[in-house]
Amino acid sequence: MMKKYLVIVFCFCMLLLSGCENTNMQTATDAGMDAVKALTISDKEVKEIASHSAQYSDKKRTLATPESKYAKRLNKLVLQSFQDGNVKFNYGVYISPEVNAFAMANGTIRIYSGLMDMLNDGELRFVIGHEMGHVMKKHIKKKIQLAYAASAVRKGIASQNSISGEIAGSFLGGLAESLINARFSQLEEKEADDYGIVFLKREKFEAQDAVSALRKLAGLGKTHSFFSSHPDPDKRAERLQAQLEGRALSIEDKQQNIIGRVKAFLENNFPSLFYHI
Repeated sequence: MMKKYLVIVFCFCMLLLSGCENTNMQTATDAGMDAVKALTISDKEVKEIASHSAQYSDKKRTLATPESKYAKRLNKLVLQSFQDGNVKFNYGVYISPEVNAFAMANGTIRIYSGLMDMLNDGELRFVIGHEMGHVMKKHIKKKIQLAYAASAVRKGIASQNSISGEIAGSFLGGLAESLINARFSQLEEKEADDYGIVFLKREKFEAQDAVSALRKLAGLGKTHSFFSSHPDPDKRAERLQAQLEGRALSIEDKQQNIIGRVKAFLENNFPSLFYHI
């Protein structure tokens, strides 16, 4: 679905490159380059962008020093050793009352002290696992691709020397990017939650802490800013509780079941696809 969207953006920008006489060719060319980047960006480039973004974020905010009680607590929780495959995670705390956490595609994970004040150690481990899930499932790469696509559209419209181009180049462009990057999709959040559960079990921690963490976040109330960028924690907690009780399957297990059923159907009805004499 996203690839189809990116192709449409690419075609739109290419039309601009061959378009009107009053087109600003440099801006239009930049738009086309952003569209190409959205389609072709590599994992290595994504990690480089994430590294620069993390550095920029750390400079803008107050990063807890190693002597801080928050940094000491987080280091004790993660032991600076959690990793998955070739991804090594880098943890830190922002001193802020905000209840939030985020991850970058290069393995950077930042927890806000406001969230640490709210959750116990086990619950924080689930949040850490959840953020690791966003990295391992490459959700952030999709966001970067969409950001390039949004930039391509903005520059493409702005390349037309008109009032609408000026508006698109400033207000509309910034608004589009902020909306696109405001939150992960429902599916992505579920995948990250599932990863968090698997992470807790793999590290031999209490998986029930995942449900407890989400219940506490639900207690913030619907008007809290956390709800503007995250799906309903209560519903997420119910889904994970059902998994822990064996009443529901994870997203990955469901996908594997579907693949298994399709394969079984093909083997039963089209055996020649699988067996050759």
